[in-house]
Amino acid sequence: MVETLKLSKAVTCKPLDQWQSVATEMLGTWTHIVHGKKYFHRVIEAGSSGEPLILIHGIGGHAETFARSLHNLANNGFHVYSIDAMFHGFSYKEGYVHNRRTELQAEGLADLIEALGHPWVHIEGESMGGDIALEFAMRYPQLCGKVILNTGGDEVVNLKRSDFPENPGGGNELKELSAASILTPTFETVRKRMEWLVVSPDRMTDEMVNIRLRLYSFPEIYESIKRVYNIGGEWAPARSVYTEEQLQALKVPTLVYWTDKNPGISPAYGEYLAGILPGAKFFNQLDCAHWPQWEKPEEHDQIIIDFLKGG
Repeated sequence: MVETLKLSKAVTCKPLDQWQSVATEMLGTWTHIVHGKKYFHRVIEAGSSGEPLILIHGIGGHAETFARSLHNLANNGFHVYSIDAMFHGFSYKEGYVHNRRTELQAEGLADLIEALGHPWVHIEGESMGGDIALEFAMRYPQLCGKVILNTGGDEVVNLKRSDFPENPGGGNELKELSAASILTPTFETVRKRMEWLVVSPDRMTDEMVNIRLRLYSFPEIYESIKRVYNIGGEWAPARSVYTEEQLQALKVPTLVYWTDKNPGISPAYGEYLAGILPGAKFFNQLDCAHWPQWEKPEEHDQIIIDFLKGG
């Protein structure tokens, strides 16, 4: 029986139209480049003390994904780093190998942690970030505190069961939206891709669409994102794949954090995955799709706080 995470208190989320611009919400944070021994990493940092927590976005994304959570998590005792994953944004982009992407991103994360001077970190990974987090936990357990797989991790596992019910939005929809947003990056195509992330289009702001479109206007970022999406090739694996037996050797406390309206992959998948990982907990957040940290940031933050501070 999978243990479900219980929230320590009820959470009321303010209306989404009361959130300010990304720049306003990030006032008081510090954006900088951290140089490791091998790679460099763009980091948005909040707080200066407490247990370190690294936040990793999904494919095609960037550190601003967690703009609405940075201060709250820092105010609750964490030293927070939201990063551009390797091959994304203004982080390191050279030496890309498609079928080793997740492995290389995990190696890059170890490089960043050493450069930051922390003996270990907590990690929350959303979507592709969840793949990186799980890959990292399998390869570098000594560098992990706790790990949260936020609607992600599924791309690095090969489960014995495949008969999970699916939510709308799965299949080829994401591939087609992603390809359109990269091959013809306009406000309309990028917005359609980003609307896939949320329950309803009004939850995605024009500002966030423009941030991503602006990133894609930098030639080196655009070319790297095309490589990440394998534009011109097949939608091929970009990671190592772990069997259920291998996953049962995981030593890192893990929360599998799903949403009821996650496109395609339903909560039943997340709950099953949590049952495979030793001692893992499961949480299914209601009324959210693929970006719970953006759609219901206050509840998202409390889930993370309760898991990291719990026994």
